Amino acid sequence: MSQAGAGREVPAPGRAEASLLRRAAVAEWGPLLSTVRSALAVRKLRAIPVTLAAVCLTLVFQCVQNQAWGYRAVQDIGAIQAWEHLWLALLRTPLSLFVPALDLPVWGALAQILVVFGIAEICVGWRQTLGVAYLATLAGTMYARIGIWIGPQSPVGLADADKYVLDTGPSAAVVGLAVYVCWRHRAWFTCGAVVAAMVLEVVFIKNNLAGKEHVAAVLAVLAVCLLREVCRPRTPADPGPVSGWEHPR
Repeated sequence: MSQAGAGREVPAPGRAEASLLRRAAVAEWGPLLSTVRSALAVRKLRAIPVTLAAVCLTLVFQCVQNQAWGYRAVQDIGAIQAWEHLWLALLRTPLSLFVPALDLPVWGALAQILVVFGIAEICVGWRQTLGVAYLATLAGTMYARIGIWIGPQSPVGLADADKYVLDTGPSAAVVGLAVYVCWRHRAWFTCGAVVAAMVLEVVFIKNNLAGKEHVAAVLAVLAVCLLREVCRPRTPADPGPVSGWEHPR
């Protein structure tokens, strides 16, 4: 063996695999994390004003609906049930995603909004964040009515009793935003993982209104992503995904 060959260090298999995983993680999440880190480093919480307002609104709804005098008021402005008139559900839909579900811990809803809404607000801007959140929530609201009309005899249908289930909370909006942000930043593996998780949730864990609404929200957002992908003008040098946050000049 030559002296040059003997002095060459051969990377250990474990180290090579770790390096490969690190490169894959950087390729998947690097642009997104860099955008979020830069925005928070420069503007701190001023980078996510709409997210903070959403967290505060959710907390207020939680406190009010747990009072004897406030429960009915919160239900009247933000609670949806599929047996009610469609126009009433449409009026309540924007606020319904900020009304925490009564059977789930509120800290879960607050954490979802703070993390996912915050990342989305930085990466795609507050207008698209609210637009996608509303679209995902609306998709769930409309699916509930369609699913009950289809009936439980179909895998995509719902039981008639689901028309009386309270349909509130940010989960559908959170799932839709996660898919949209992953698409904008070309985090394809994460996007696919979110979609697969929602399908597996329905198949193995929550084959109910909430689980199927998550799938409906994902499908609605994927349709928007596909439409934007098809309609996007093609240029010789595509600059890639555009962040909703720009460094102030």
